Amino acid sequence: MIDLGEVITAMVTPFDKDYKINWKSADKLIDYLAANGSDSLLLAGTTGESPTLTDEEKIDLFKFGRKKLNGNIKLIAGTGSNDTFHTIELSKKAQDAGADALLIVTPYYNKPTQTGLLRHFSAISEAVNIPIIAYNVPSRTCCNISSDTCIKLAHLKNIIGIKEASADFKQISEILRDCPEDFKVYSGNDGDTFPIVALGGAGVVSVASHIIGNEIKKMIGYIKNGSINKAASLHKKYLEIFYGIFITTSPIPIKKVLYLKGMDEGFLRPPLYDMETVEEEFLSKILIKYNII
Repeated sequence: MIDLGEVITAMVTPFDKDYKINWKSADKLIDYLAANGSDSLLLAGTTGESPTLTDEEKIDLFKFGRKKLNGNIKLIAGTGSNDTFHTIELSKKAQDAGADALLIVTPYYNKPTQTGLLRHFSAISEAVNIPIIAYNVPSRTCCNISSDTCIKLAHLKNIIGIKEASADFKQISEILRDCPEDFKVYSGNDGDTFPIVALGGAGVVSVASHIIGNEIKKMIGYIKNGSINKAASLHKKYLEIFYGIFITTSPIPIKKVLYLKGMDEGFLRPPLYDMETVEEEFLSKILIKYNII
């Protein structure tokens, strides 16, 4: 079983002022994240603005990440779409590009049934050999992987876990209770990491780890060694960051944070645009409070 670690950073994709991938910035950002708590990196996820990346750009990102990481940190490729055949094609290319694992979001907009979801993930599982993490984020997709469906997915040959961003703790608890013991449940929301890991989850696919990766890793370590009170203290300490970086559509705020920290990651691809002034002021107060800027 592949070990993807406890803190998986859903990395932003740096763009220059012409909206091209800024490879120099990506190089620096990968080094920074590797040195600050990230066990694995997810490239071309939602935080990486995957809807506006072409397939060619995604593959270039995966190849770049593979060469840069050199096996020291695991590379997870975001290859999901709302088209099963397209997802299979891109997943195969990501596998060939050297990805260690895949993150596959539920099909969005077309709202498949639970049977359709099971067939979708089964077809992808049969088409590739590397591990797959399913990604459940109903707030973005209007499509939920039920606990019953997840339990069925957990028995497919290479679906090793789920990124759960439903915030439905009955569902998450059922998954943790009824899936095989080696099936990994990752928090898909930074603010849910403490309760999910306390229930038996493996870790988090994080946005906040761009700025407090080591602190998140410490919190998870406390939970797993039984120091719940220490973990709870860290969770409460960083609540403002966990939720502040989602004051508007992600990844707008986290790119603003990195820009304010002096890192060249601030450009967004349309239709995403910069934060409103009142939002930036609110976020800046949090960052100053925590000595991040």
